[in-house]
Amino acid sequence: MNILKVFQHLGHDTLNIFQTLGRAMLFFLHVLGGIPSVLMRPRLLMAQLYSVGVLSLALILVSGLFVGMVLGLQGYNTLVDFGATESLGLVVALSLVRELGPVLSSLLFSGRAGSALTAEIGLMKATEQLSGMEMMAVDPLKRVIAPRFLAGFLAMPLLAVIFSAIGILGGHLVVVDMIGVDAGAYWQMSEKVDFFSDVFNGIIKSIVFGLVVTWIAVFEGYDALPTSEGVSRATTRTVVFSAFATLGLDFLLTALMF
Repeated sequence: MNILKVFQHLGHDTLNIFQTLGRAMLFFLHVLGGIPSVLMRPRLLMAQLYSVGVLSLALILVSGLFVGMVLGLQGYNTLVDFGATESLGLVVALSLVRELGPVLSSLLFSGRAGSALTAEIGLMKATEQLSGMEMMAVDPLKRVIAPRFLAGFLAMPLLAVIFSAIGILGGHLVVVDMIGVDAGAYWQMSEKVDFFSDVFNGIIKSIVFGLVVTWIAVFEGYDALPTSEGVSRATTRTVVFSAFATLGLDFLLTALMF
């Protein structure tokens, strides 16, 4: 009997996963259908870009600066033993542009902006604001969800680029200004970092991460139970699922690109 219960729970959980994926895909298609109406109301988009992008900028700047400083310090301690300190700039730049910039930006974005989106939409559902919009013949997917989704999709690549740029400057601060490595050797990376194979692929990663993380955030908020406990659980799921999705997609994209 215990074995049967185990299989029953396993089957039930599996069906729930597929049901959730189905709802998420239908939700995604409806949100995409609402994007043209968002473009007709740029004020809605600007407000959400400020909320998810500008308000996340300080976190991105500080994190990128310290990540670049740590990369520069650790890279120097490793490469100095081989007499290859002239490659420090290239190591810092490629590490940020290819991997750390998009991945860490996505994780930070999901923790700050993604959780905020889920909580905001979940609270609107719990307080029946979304139901009130439907009663007034206003589609909440077009009026509430689509602007937030599009703003997150646009903001994430920009934040990743800023993260990488600030990280490179942070590496310069440690490697050149503090340790004393030649500045010309550090900036030689500009000759060896290829735009299409390095920078462009990193941008593609950030676009994919922005799409998936924002999709998870708005869906979890819209699909949350209309209670305080349901909203808190949805916010937690957003952060956890976004982290799993970011790291899993990073492996797949890296295998395809590099």
